Amino acid sequence: MAGTVLLTGAAGFVGSHLTDRLVRDGYRVLAVDNCSTGSWDNLAHLQGHPQVKQIEHDVITPLEVNEPLDWVMHFASPASPPKYLALPVATLRVNSEGTYHLLELARRQGAQFFLASTSEVYGDPLEHPQREDYWGHVNCTGPRSVYDEAKRYAEAITLAFHRQYGLSVRIIRIFNTYGSRMDIHDGRVVTNFIRQALRGEPLTVYGDGRQTRSFQYIDDLVEGIVRLMQVNYPYPVNLGNPQELTVLALAQVIQELTGTASAIIFHPLPQDDPKQRQPDITLARTKLHWSPQVDLRTGLAQTIADVRRRCLSS
Repeated sequence: MAGTVLLTGAAGFVGSHLTDRLVRDGYRVLAVDNCSTGSWDNLAHLQGHPQVKQIEHDVITPLEVNEPLDWVMHFASPASPPKYLALPVATLRVNSEGTYHLLELARRQGAQFFLASTSEVYGDPLEHPQREDYWGHVNCTGPRSVYDEAKRYAEAITLAFHRQYGLSVRIIRIFNTYGSRMDIHDGRVVTNFIRQALRGEPLTVYGDGRQTRSFQYIDDLVEGIVRLMQVNYPYPVNLGNPQELTVLALAQVIQELTGTASAIIFHPLPQDDPKQRQPDITLARTKLHWSPQVDLRTGLAQTIADVRRRCLSS
C-alpha cells in the first residue's frame, strides 16, 4: 500500500478522476465530500472497493480522523461561476475555514498537504501568459471575488503553515480543465457548448468570442498532480495547457465534432470575465517534467461521447 490519502472534493469532476488514479497507484483513499456540487455517482464504480472509504462531510467544520494519514489533499470547493455565485458564503468558507481545519489535521497527523488552487487567482490578467510569480489583477469586491479571493487566501494560509510549522505542502493552480464526469449544467464553456450542440440549441458565446482560454484534458491534470506529489516544492505550480484558443474557435470545433446544425449567438460578457487566460508552464516542465499530452480534438471527442451517453441514459 502506497499510503493513505484524505481527499476532499472526491465526488467532484477532478476529485473523482484523482481518486481513480490514487487507487490505481496503490493508495487507500478517504473520499470526503458534502455533495453540494459533486455527486457520489462519480465514484459509483468504486462502491465497496477495499481501498476507498466514502465520508460525507462539510469541511467547513473539523473532521476527526482516527487513522494515520500520509496526505491531506484539499480539492473541495464550488469551481464554476454559476456554482460559486450561487454559493458565495460557502465558497469563501470552504477555502478559508475549510483550508485551516485541513491544514491543522495534516499538522496533527504529520501528513503532507496538497491544495488545489486555481488560475482565477490571476483575475483578469494584465500579464500574458501568466507565470506563478505574477500577483494577478483581481477585483477583490466583485461577484467573482468569492472564489478568486478565497483561493488566494487558501494559498496564503497554506504557505503560512509551511513557514511557521515546517509543514510539507504543495499548491497547484488549475487552468480550464475538461473531460468525462463534468456536470453538464455547471455553466462552464465546454459543457455549455456540448450540451447546447447535442440538443440542437444555439451555442451561446459571451462577448465577441475573441476572449481566450487554454483547455487541458483531465488525464493530463491528474498526471501533473501525481508528479507534484513526488517533488518537494511548496510554492504554486501552474497546471494547464499553454495552447491558447478563442472561445469562438472552441464553439466552432464543438460544432464540427458534434455535427450539430446549431448556430452561434452572442450575449453580453459577464462582469470581470477574464479576456485572456493562458498558463506559462515552464515551472511544471522543469520541476515535474510535465506537459499536456492529449490534443484538444481527441479530448473533446471523448468528452462529447461521455455527455452523449449520460444524456441518453437520463
